[in-house]
Amino acid sequence: QVQLTESGGGLVQAGGSLKLACAISGRTFSDCVVGWYRQAPGTRRGTVARIDTGGRTEYADSVTGRFTISRDNAKSTAYLQMNSLKVEDTGVYTCSCFLPVSSNTYWGQGTQVTVSS
Repeated sequence: QVQLTESGGGLVQAGGSLKLACAISGRTFSDCVVGWYRQAPGTRRGTVARIDTGGRTEYADSVTGRFTISRDNAKSTAYLQMNSLKVEDTGVYTCSCFLPVSSNTYWGQGTQVTVSS
C-alpha cells in the first residue's frame, strides 16, 4: 500500500514563502508521477503542479513563476516551494502518486496553508 504524508503547511503573510514536503512509502518512489493539488473552501480541488518520473514539470497558470515542484528520489520525497504567496493561495494542499503501470492514484491527507493579508 502506498502511503503519502504531507508536511510544511502553516500560516504565512502575503509575500512570504513556505516549502511543503510529501513523503511517499510503500512503493518505489521513482515510479510515481507526483502531483500537488489545492482545495480552497467552497471550491473543487485543482492541480497546482506535477512532476513526472523524468523530472518534467507542469504548473497551473496561477502559480507559474512563484512555485517550484521538485523530487528527491533518494529520500522518496517530493517538495513544493511556494514563494510570493498570495491570499488566494490559501487552501488544503494534497499530494498524490500516480502509477502509470497500474493507473492507480494514491493521495495524502493534506496540509493546510493559510496566507493572511
